[in-house]
Amino acid sequence: MDYNRVYNFSAGPAIMPTPVLEEIANEVLNYRGSGMSVMEMSHRSEVFQTIIDEAEADLRELMNIPDNYKILFIQGGATLQFAMVPMNLMKNGVADYIVTGAWSKKAYLEAKKYGKVNLLATSQDKNYTYIPDCSDLPVDPNADYVYICENETIHGSTFQKLPNTKGKILVADQSSMFLSKPCNVSDYGLIFAGVQKNVGPAGLAIVILREDLIREDLDEKVPTYMRYDIHAKSGSLYNTPNCWSIYVCGKVFKHLKKSGGLSAMQKRNEEKAAILYDFLDSSKMFRGTVEKEYRSLMNVTFVTGDEELDAKVVAAAKAAGFDNLKGHRSVGGLRASIYNAMPKEGVEALVAFLEKFENEHKA
Repeated sequence: MDYNRVYNFSAGPAIMPTPVLEEIANEVLNYRGSGMSVMEMSHRSEVFQTIIDEAEADLRELMNIPDNYKILFIQGGATLQFAMVPMNLMKNGVADYIVTGAWSKKAYLEAKKYGKVNLLATSQDKNYTYIPDCSDLPVDPNADYVYICENETIHGSTFQKLPNTKGKILVADQSSMFLSKPCNVSDYGLIFAGVQKNVGPAGLAIVILREDLIREDLDEKVPTYMRYDIHAKSGSLYNTPNCWSIYVCGKVFKHLKKSGGLSAMQKRNEEKAAILYDFLDSSKMFRGTVEKEYRSLMNVTFVTGDEELDAKVVAAAKAAGFDNLKGHRSVGGLRASIYNAMPKEGVEALVAFLEKFENEHKA
């Protein structure tokens, strides 16, 4: 069926798989004979309990999550986790942060409110266009964890190799690369992701947390909702959760399993990204902004070198059916987010458009 949909390159909320949206549309008024929409049903009902249980089981299977890790569905998106992580994990009151872009910087500044936070490494000197060498960092012996944003959505860089934390717990914000490739969960103490980039609708964060890191001896001033132990004990149902987002994420998990799992997604994502990066590397008008070794498969950032020309590209692209190519307001330029749900044909069509634009605007 032709839905007259544009190619949506938004960084989030972002493109969703069409088969998932079609399935949701068929269930929106009456979910599987319940007589009501998921948007209407009680989170305490047996029907919704089945939805959240299946979502957790499918995610555990997709990522091969070990039994000693909890999966939590928490409202507030990834930004709330910038505070929850230090509130819950800062046992010694010390943490090390690696700042590689806008989101890790925000997390770093937030964490400083709760203890001693060391800036372990940063790529700010070159406007976050690379990932610093993390093979031998001066990790604080008292650090409770080392923190990274594994894929920087705004600046378009990604870790190709995890940092050497020298035995300390690794905490990773995986928001914009979550489920885009296989992940060895055991390498991390905690993974979190805002789902609105690669998994579902906005308003929910998924937290994958090793059980031995769940503490009950927290400062009594930590708000009840901000405690991981509370969410773990209640099966993410301490209060009314983001039922709709959990339901949609569950659909996406099943879709990914049917599509070959995370290894298949990695192969497709690498193929898609290569199409766009190869064009940028050969173009005389456009250039990628991140050093080749650290380029994201999910968020491709590029510029013409002329702000007015960048704006013309965005306007022409939108008129041609390619939406949300404008770079983040903090950095400008152009950005194509090519998440799991973006088809290869969408990237090929974008490259054809950019080639045509370049040929028509040669100096």
